[in-house]
Amino acid sequence: MSIAYAPAKTLRLLRFDRVQRAAHWANATLFFILIFTAIPLYFGSFFGIVLPRHLIEQIHLWTGLSLALPVIISLVGPWGKAMRQDIRRINYWTHDETRWITTFGTSKLEADKFNPGQKLNGIFVGASILVMLVTGSMLQWFRLFSVSLRSGATFVHDIFAWAIFIVVFGHIVMALSHREALRSIFRGWVSESWAKRHAGRWLKEEQLGEERLNQQPSR
Repeated sequence: MSIAYAPAKTLRLLRFDRVQRAAHWANATLFFILIFTAIPLYFGSFFGIVLPRHLIEQIHLWTGLSLALPVIISLVGPWGKAMRQDIRRINYWTHDETRWITTFGTSKLEADKFNPGQKLNGIFVGASILVMLVTGSMLQWFRLFSVSLRSGATFVHDIFAWAIFIVVFGHIVMALSHREALRSIFRGWVSESWAKRHAGRWLKEEQLGEERLNQQPSR
């Protein structure tokens, strides 16, 4: 079960299991490599300062092609149950969550495991992986496509690259300003008090599941 008592009698809830944490850090590493190698590709004056141009291009290419692998691996098989549940959570929106977004966080909300901002971030990351994979492939194997398609792919790839940089920077800032949420991506758990403040609906769901488990007759 995802609720356990720590030695100090503080109730803890498992927020991310090992598979989810591994997928997050693998994905984050690939994104950082892509951003690092994209700088000299976008600003040619940086070429040759750290690595040769051809090597940077190859690193960027193969990192981009492997970007979806951590997510795919974390979703398939019995080990991906928690990840699949979280994907469903991210794609399910209540009326209150939609209103919270449209009012820029000023309306009342009893948040799920992820608040609407975090859900949007997850949707954006998933969409970005697909868009960057498709447009990047078009730019790499450009002879297969018309000039107009290549031009469109270049524009979309560049726009999403800047958007990813901004979102990643904002994600890091938010993570550093919410230490307990940040800790959960390292250790997996959050305290009950944190869940009460930031994920009340999810806490009630976990408590209900614990009650049902305790009510089952022992064998």
